[in-house]
Amino acid sequence: MDAPLTAERILDTAEDVLRRFGPGKATVVDVARALGVSHGSVYRHFASKASLRDAVVERWLGRVSGPLEAFVVADGPALDRLRGWVDALVEAKRQKVRDDPELFMTYHALAVDAREVIVAHVDRLADQVRRILVDGVAAGELAVDDPSTSARAVLDATARFHNPAFAAEWADPGIDAELDGVWAIVIRGLRA
Repeated sequence: MDAPLTAERILDTAEDVLRRFGPGKATVVDVARALGVSHGSVYRHFASKASLRDAVVERWLGRVSGPLEAFVVADGPALDRLRGWVDALVEAKRQKVRDDPELFMTYHALAVDAREVIVAHVDRLADQVRRILVDGVAAGELAVDDPSTSARAVLDATARFHNPAFAAEWADPGIDAELDGVWAIVIRGLRA
């Protein structure tokens, strides 16, 4: 007996189909065919091709942001946790490019069309940074008047190192030193 058709099974299969055909050619019918079901069965879980693609992107981004939560809830100085958070975000994105550059570009292409999903992802990242900053202020380690604005500034300042729009630059030999330079400025701003 086959396993029941669930959203998770559909998403697993959709990822495989996207890997094989790419975002321009993969269809809901392809996903349904790979599952051995009608496309109507897929539509019972996802209202449209766009909602299925959004769910795939959301899942992929959750695999990036989920593990970062460990830095938010960890003990220790806020700046150490924040740098660990940034480094983990940067490494997660770089690893995705190294492990499967074609799949990374597929997800990036899908993400461009998933504006609401991207906004929610960036909001989640900003909230994680904000929570670390709030801890730093409470501990007297940081002098941040508006943790939400400062969190967005940290993301903006480090975007070159984790935003897929800059992925072509991530292999540059000096990129880590450049991140260290940006980080030094960020630290000064958060402590001021």
